[in-house]
Amino acid sequence: MITVRCPAKINTFLAVAAPDRSGYHPLRTVFQAVSLFDTVVISTAHQFSITSNWAELPVENTLTKTLRMMKELIDVPPVHIHLEKQIPSESGLGGGSSDAAGLIRGVLKLMRTEFPWGQDVAIAAAIGADVPFFLVGGRARAEGYGEKLTPLEDCKRGHFVIVRPDVSCPTPVAYSKLDELRSNPELKQFPEGDEEFFNDFESVAPDECRDVAERLYTHGASESLLCGSGSAVFGKFESLAGAERAHQKMKNEGYEQSWTVHSLTRAESLWMS
Repeated sequence: MITVRCPAKINTFLAVAAPDRSGYHPLRTVFQAVSLFDTVVISTAHQFSITSNWAELPVENTLTKTLRMMKELIDVPPVHIHLEKQIPSESGLGGGSSDAAGLIRGVLKLMRTEFPWGQDVAIAAAIGADVPFFLVGGRARAEGYGEKLTPLEDCKRGHFVIVRPDVSCPTPVAYSKLDELRSNPELKQFPEGDEEFFNDFESVAPDECRDVAERLYTHGASESLLCGSGSAVFGKFESLAGAERAHQKMKNEGYEQSWTVHSLTRAESLWMS
């Protein structure tokens, strides 16, 4: 049996271009893995099956898609997969993508094998734009459609409060709104030197997300930004104590989906046993 801890991510920088001839949006982003986790448990079985604590798990999901693609390349034995879900869906935190990457890593460890060079990244990119990052973990820049990754050095531990308002932001809808708003945008360059907090999707985020960001600033955040395409919002705090105070205040204001998290090193974000 293999247990894989699948972390959430935030984007401290996310610039999105207009769709190219393929219909996809080139982007530039900086990912950071954080300490909010799903867990994927993989064990050998007589036939394939999947269970979860999440009642809304679709029959077709990133796990079934990942396993199907892996079977095209290697002889995967029947396995039982249990998904313990903690990362909310349609929040911009990359939960489904992280689960997919965790399944790739876990199945390979269970089988004590590896893909031919680069095939794991190719499968990851075919599943979703965020999936390749979760094979790298820690902190990284991504370009192209998310598959061109440059690992960055682990930085000093950062403390964050993540809040998901009671509104969903399906990724295709967010991209569609962004395209309607802009005609031919230039793709913003990566920041030089000091970290820059920027997200193109903030221009089309629901009002509820802006309200959360404002409350986080009020409670002491030095920065606050949309997570991916939303709807979760994170605030950065100078200390754990400051983050915990803000988290409690957000809970008191009725934001039930709220977490205090910290940044993960590459080794921490790739943990499995």
